Amino acid sequence: MPPMMGKRRVSGKREKADMKAFGKLLKYCKGYLPAIIISIIFAIGGTVCTIIGPDKIKALTDEIQFGLYSEINMRVIIDSCIALVIIYGVGALLSYGQQFIMATVTQRASKRLRSDINGKINKLPLNYFDTTSTGDMLSRMTNDVDTISQTLSQSTANLVSALVLFVGVIVMMFKVNAVLAATTIGSSLVGFVCMSVILKISQKHFDAKQEQLGEMNGQIEEVYTQHNTVKAYNGNHAARKRFWAVNDKLYDSNRKSQFLSGIMMPVMTFVGNLSYVLIFVVGVAFIVGGNSTVTIGTLMAFVIYARLFSQPLGTIAQAMTSIQQASAASRRVFDMLESEEMPDESGKTVRLENPNGDVTFDNIKFGYLPDKEIIHGFSAQLKSGQKVAIVGPTGAGKTTIVNLLMRFYDVNSGDIKIDGVSINDMTRENVHDMFDMILQNTWLFDGTIRENLVYNKQGVTDEQLDKVCAAVGLSHYIKCLPNGYDTVIGESSQLSEGQKQQLTIARAMIKDAPLLILDEATSNVDTRTELAIQAAMDELTKDRTSFVIAHRLSTIKNADVILVLKDGDIIEQGNHETLLKQNGFYAELYNSQFAGSAA
Repeated sequence: MPPMMGKRRVSGKREKADMKAFGKLLKYCKGYLPAIIISIIFAIGGTVCTIIGPDKIKALTDEIQFGLYSEINMRVIIDSCIALVIIYGVGALLSYGQQFIMATVTQRASKRLRSDINGKINKLPLNYFDTTSTGDMLSRMTNDVDTISQTLSQSTANLVSALVLFVGVIVMMFKVNAVLAATTIGSSLVGFVCMSVILKISQKHFDAKQEQLGEMNGQIEEVYTQHNTVKAYNGNHAARKRFWAVNDKLYDSNRKSQFLSGIMMPVMTFVGNLSYVLIFVVGVAFIVGGNSTVTIGTLMAFVIYARLFSQPLGTIAQAMTSIQQASAASRRVFDMLESEEMPDESGKTVRLENPNGDVTFDNIKFGYLPDKEIIHGFSAQLKSGQKVAIVGPTGAGKTTIVNLLMRFYDVNSGDIKIDGVSINDMTRENVHDMFDMILQNTWLFDGTIRENLVYNKQGVTDEQLDKVCAAVGLSHYIKCLPNGYDTVIGESSQLSEGQKQQLTIARAMIKDAPLLILDEATSNVDTRTELAIQAAMDELTKDRTSFVIAHRLSTIKNADVILVLKDGDIIEQGNHETLLKQNGFYAELYNSQFAGSAA
């Protein structure tokens, strides 16, 4: 198949998908249908007032013209002027009402869309985020929703008004003079043809624009959240090069789409001016030929009708351009809203209120992709209160085991049990409640230190905060802050990486869950601070089952059980001394680290 034909086929499919998505958007707004209908009625009423006006102006002009040869009837002139003021005043009020209603409807619809996207994020499985960048997600919630909002607010009602105006003007023109009406319409057909051609060509560029906006947001978010890394590796040039590549593509799509949509208005303006010329040429020919049905008032009315006739064409063209953008944005938003969610767990009633912490891995198999299994028959029996270290080379499956244990992902086969109960029989929320988690990458949100420490936990007193902060070595630092626990992170305080890690450890101690996951939790803490909080960590792991993802093997010598992973399988398990005596893979890993540190 020729490349051009393939591109056309893809473009055609995308256009159909866009229009289908726009239809979904209209269905999404059906709850606002009464308000939209009222808005449309107001739009029609305002348009009718606009259409009636020229007929009154024709009568007024004819009265003035005839009065030049006799006596001007001022009563008729005054009544006509008053009627025009009333007509145009009512039209203005109706148009304002229509705009106000649509603005209210669209803002509520946009608010609902953003809320639904936010709610959807909490229902999506983690593998969705593995394939979608954070920047692209943000672009859907901000850029795409704003594009939809602007289109619904401005273009939808305007399109209805334009269509009513278009039909009404045609009716009024034929009522006044059929020949002049045909002349005006015939000259405007050129605009219709041009508009349809331009719309068809420009759609693919609007699609590309929305896609590239998401790509650019993703790239910006990625670079600026890891700005220090980019600087440290002198990756500025590569980052700029990648940015400009995306920026150039976005510029090209913007330029082409705006150029094509920008052609519409000049074309319609030219067509409108051409209509004026033809009206006067034909009208003068009628007057010179002695046709009494055409007067100066008729020509004045038709000049206004010609302007009104070209106006909806321009509005329709502009509205279609906006609808194209909104269609592309709607496709991206509804692709996300219709993505497969995690299974509904409302019917699950099994719940462990006070778990002991016995954990069983029963021949579990798992792969992030269906055809690529990375955990092959993992089995282990772990008792309550044990400190379990998970070690192995990069890619062995250490983090994956934790993800499965926390039910961030579900196993392909096999089972994981806590106190003999399958975690698949419990809700994810119940499973998460049973775990504390402290990771290498700290996570703190904008807010006070207190809010970060008591995250999602109620009834925590200052005495409890003092106790855990003293345990992790944060008391002195917090007392030195101007507002103590109520100091907003990022404003009057600048936390080091070690202090951030200490806050996350304190947060876990406050939650006080029966099971604990540590991912080399003290890796970002200096040696002195590490010694200070090691006692607190020992206290934290007491009487609870803890899983430690170990990178420095020297930190897990006191583990009750060490699980040695390689290529998704447990190849060795036991305590530190037992594994060293076996002189197997663990001994090789440990000795290589020890030799490296000794050197």
